[in-house]
Amino acid sequence: MFESLTTRLDAVFERLRGKGRLTESDVNEAMREVRQALLEADVSFKVVKQFVARVQERAVGTEVLESLSPAQQVIKIVHKELIEMLGGIDGKTKLNYAGTPPTIIMLVGLQGSGKTTTVAKLANYLRKQGQHPLMVAADMQRPAAVLQLQQLGKQLNLPVYAEEPGNKPPDICVRAIKYARENGNTTAILDTAGRLHIDADLMHEVATIRERIHPQEVLLIADAMTGQDAVRVADEFNKTVGLTGLIMTKMDGDARGGAALSIREVTGVPIKFLATGEKADALEPFYPDRLASRILGMGDVLTLIERAQEQIDQKQARKLEKKLLEASFDLEDFLQQMHQLRKMGPLTQLLDMLPGFNKIAGMPEINQALQGDQMKHLEALILSMTPQERHHPEIINGSRKRRIARGSGQTVQDVNQLLKSFEQMRQMMKQMAAMQKGAKGRFNPFGGRGLPFGL
Repeated sequence: MFESLTTRLDAVFERLRGKGRLTESDVNEAMREVRQALLEADVSFKVVKQFVARVQERAVGTEVLESLSPAQQVIKIVHKELIEMLGGIDGKTKLNYAGTPPTIIMLVGLQGSGKTTTVAKLANYLRKQGQHPLMVAADMQRPAAVLQLQQLGKQLNLPVYAEEPGNKPPDICVRAIKYARENGNTTAILDTAGRLHIDADLMHEVATIRERIHPQEVLLIADAMTGQDAVRVADEFNKTVGLTGLIMTKMDGDARGGAALSIREVTGVPIKFLATGEKADALEPFYPDRLASRILGMGDVLTLIERAQEQIDQKQARKLEKKLLEASFDLEDFLQQMHQLRKMGPLTQLLDMLPGFNKIAGMPEINQALQGDQMKHLEALILSMTPQERHHPEIINGSRKRRIARGSGQTVQDVNQLLKSFEQMRQMMKQMAAMQKGAKGRFNPFGGRGLPFGL
């Protein structure tokens, strides 16, 4: 989402790095370009004006202009102000839990913002945190909303409280909280009705629900693809209903990202989660410092590590560790590692979390590798092999290569390239295993951080 903004900001800072000393005019010129980059990213004009003023005030100080590395000082200031714009690091982005269960989380928003699917994503996330969530179908306006939530509950094996059509949402919510308390659910997540636009009926209904059940959290589902309209909607909901937080959806889209940067500054309400895809696990806690680092091309290694730790099968990891120590890693193992990597999310999304990746992302060969579904092609080649060929790639001769190429819809040259790359990788892993065998402690093929092989 922030590709364009990251590229523009990196170009500005690159010019500053080329200067041994900065003058006030250098900083002013850089800030003009930063202002333009933020406006083009659809950040609110008022927010841009305040942000640039704060950065400029600090960047023209003596400690920056007389520093031995003034460009780094400016980047540090921009990074800090971005964190402040996004909500700071005061812990307000964390969920508030009730002293006595259940914790009540009420989701509100306009129709089409992804509210019902976000209920399921949030319930799935909370279950991983050790909670026992209950999803409550309180959207009686959209005919398919109750059925959709029930289907999501079946898919994820999560409980859903639903009543027959005709019952009033405030009454449904009251009875649902009682049900959650009686059945040991530690959290209750309410899916309330949305509308195509803000209207008095919607606001009255959600306000009535809030007054009757006193939720710990009232979270607005804000669609990042709607740009500054999402900021306006958040402001209206906050003034009328009173929000405690926001969940930004469709953060994996190609919108310019200005809403995410503006919404907290305009409303004063913290972003608590980001939805980064369609799958049930595509919801992650919001950390202002991590997003600020990602925008500035510094990567987000902590989130990458957390995703890896969630998705990697520890039994498979130990089995792979043994194979690496014995130098018996084969194409079947490589295939399994590709599957584990795919579980972590789209490859481009993962690579964006690596520091400095934005500098090479525009290179033709990198673009070709990422856009050309290379992992799918590799998978097709390996799946076209027999189990014996995967375990013993050295037996693959000319006739076998032709058969594999036909089966995968690729060429013999592609088969040769795979086998050559795999052999090089296996030799490298043998050397790493040999070096780490003698090192103190247990050998870890994932570098001690839970990262999947090949990443």
